[in-house]
Amino acid sequence: MSQASSSHVFHRHLRHQPPIAVGGQGVNLRDAEGREYIDASGGAAVSCLGHGHPDVIAAMHAQIDKLAYAHTGFFSSEVAEALADNLIRNTPADSDLSHVYYVSGGSEAVEAALKMARQYFVEIGQPQRRRFIARRQSYHGNTLGALAIGGNRWRRAQFEPLLIDVTHVSPCYAYRDQRDQETEVEYGQRLAKELEATILEQGADSIIAFVAETIGGATAGVITPVAGYFKAVREVCDRYGILLILDEVMCGMGRTGTLHAWEQEGVAPDIQTIAKGLGGGYQPIGAVLASKRIVETMSAGSGFFHHGHTYLAHPTACAAALAVQQVIERDGLLAQVRARGQYLMDQLNDRFAQNPYIGDVRGRGLFAGIELVADRASKAPFDPCFSVHTAVKREAMARGLACYPAGGTIDGKQGDHIMLAPPFVISEAEIDQVVERLDGAIQAAIAPALR
Repeated sequence: MSQASSSHVFHRHLRHQPPIAVGGQGVNLRDAEGREYIDASGGAAVSCLGHGHPDVIAAMHAQIDKLAYAHTGFFSSEVAEALADNLIRNTPADSDLSHVYYVSGGSEAVEAALKMARQYFVEIGQPQRRRFIARRQSYHGNTLGALAIGGNRWRRAQFEPLLIDVTHVSPCYAYRDQRDQETEVEYGQRLAKELEATILEQGADSIIAFVAETIGGATAGVITPVAGYFKAVREVCDRYGILLILDEVMCGMGRTGTLHAWEQEGVAPDIQTIAKGLGGGYQPIGAVLASKRIVETMSAGSGFFHHGHTYLAHPTACAAALAVQQVIERDGLLAQVRARGQYLMDQLNDRFAQNPYIGDVRGRGLFAGIELVADRASKAPFDPCFSVHTAVKREAMARGLACYPAGGTIDGKQGDHIMLAPPFVISEAEIDQVVERLDGAIQAAIAPALR
């Protein structure tokens, strides 16, 4: 890659210029040099319909011709109302989620959710509630409130003095933390007891909410909850009048085979954040889904949510998101996510079953995580000095594969993993190519660490 000195873009990595993407169709992206890449992570679990979907593009064009933008301090729009109707109609009725608050992305959604939860308690006369509890090895965004809630030590480190005080408890990380002879239910109950003990230690009447990714995302590499974990968590929250905020920015909107990942856990949140798969990358958009009791409390009280952004409910973004959701529903893509997801997991397990450097293959739907280890039997990670995840990304790109490797899987410093979150429209043949290219990339990346 060429040096970045010729670019005036403030890139994520300032010493190198990334390839210039110039086109995309389906699961493929093309750069300015003519190279093609399978987008096996959908960017960051964003591109649920892949690239260049004609129905979404047509909907965006139609909306721009009609109305590109109107400020929500003065107007709503037909398409914002229609998208909200669609989202609530497709959310299980017993969840009590009744209203949609639009934002421009995942971090904004989490910020809005935190403020919404705090204002709810102020409105019901419990202003002493000021603290949040979240989980280690979680990720909730990069704005200061979201960063404070998150448990990603590497991202938090240099900004610690600016962050609100948040208490973090153990993640539901069965591969690393479930004890020998401990059942899934027992492990989930142990984590719920830890949460309860933390609530009592902090003072139950000081806690606003417990915040969690329903399925852990990029920080720990798609860690799925054990059976009964969220039911136990929900019971603890209800016992002490604490809200449950579920962050489904990455794992929601069909990624796991149901519109919301929590549908498979037998619980529902009081507040939920969504983003990436909502608009599929065609426009920046996110949202907070709020329960009826929160909305009715604010309506009967101040009548005003003390929060806002310039681009809330942007009509063009709402039009893109509505089209994405309509395509998913029309084409039966949730069922396809379940089927293709099973195929992906089968292929990954078959390919890596005997690989001594693959410790765990996990996930749900088209959301998969692969944890790399130096020794499979002991689960010992590679020395961080080798930065194996960085090498995997480099080798994968060289083979025409975009995946999402990351480090610090275990504790923010040690551990490497790869995340896969391909578009819902991926074919079995394309999945085969993903696995083949990924295998080559992993072998090439690990080789230097073994010398």
